[in-house]
Amino acid sequence: MSTPPADPGTIRLVLVDDQALVRAGFRMVLDAQTDMTVVGEAGDGQAALDLLHETPADVVLMDIRMPRMDGVAATEALCTRPDGPRVIVLTTFDLDEYAHAALRAGASGFLLKDAGPEELLSAIRSVHGGDSVIAPSTTRRLIAHFSDQLGTSPSSSAPAEEGPRLADLTAREVEVLRCVARGLTNAEISADLHLAEATVKTHIGRILSKAQLRDRVQMVLLAYESGLVDVRPRS
Repeated sequence: MSTPPADPGTIRLVLVDDQALVRAGFRMVLDAQTDMTVVGEAGDGQAALDLLHETPADVVLMDIRMPRMDGVAATEALCTRPDGPRVIVLTTFDLDEYAHAALRAGASGFLLKDAGPEELLSAIRSVHGGDSVIAPSTTRRLIAHFSDQLGTSPSSSAPAEEGPRLADLTAREVEVLRCVARGLTNAEISADLHLAEATVKTHIGRILSKAQLRDRVQMVLLAYESGLVDVRPRS
C-alpha cells in the first residue's frame, strides 16, 4: 500500500508489519506530524523490498517476525542498497531473539513496540538526522538478553588492544566507547569523564571512523563482542 510522493523536506516513512492494526496505529500518529508522512505499508519483508524498489523512503519501521521474509533478512537487503533507507527495528518488550541479528544486519536502532508516541517520533527524527536509536535501558536489556550469544562474561573481558578493530583507538577513545556501550548519553559521558560534550562528540566521530562503524548501535555491538565491556550472564 502506498501514497502519493511526500513534499520535499518531509521524512518519508514506510511501515512494515504483518498486523494491519499495528500499521494503522503507527500511521495515525505519524501522519499527524507536519514533518512526516507515511508513503507506504507492507505486510512482510519481501513486500517491503518490492515496495521500496519503487517508492523512495527515508526511514523504515521494520517488524521482526513476519511471514515469507522476516525483518532481519529485509533489513540486511535494504542496508546493502546504495542510498537505501535507514531502518528502525520494532521488537517486543522481551526483546525477541532476532533483534541483535537485525542490528548486525544494519539497522540504525530498535524500539519496543509499546514505546510512547514521543519516543517513537524522537527516534525517527534522530535516525533521519543520521544518529541511531539505542536507549540506555533498552541497551542493558539487549545485552543481558544476548550475553550468551555474544560469548562474553565478567571473567572473559579482554583488553581493548587485543581486539583488532580497537587497536587504533587511543586510551581516551576506549573510555568513551566503553561509556557508549554502557548506554550513557553524550551528556552523561561528559560528566563521567570530565570532558566537554563537544569533545565527547569528537571522540565518537573518531571512533566511528577508525573502527569503520556506521553509528552508535554498531559501537555498542563492537564493544560487547570485543569483550571491552563485561556482560553479566542471565540468571
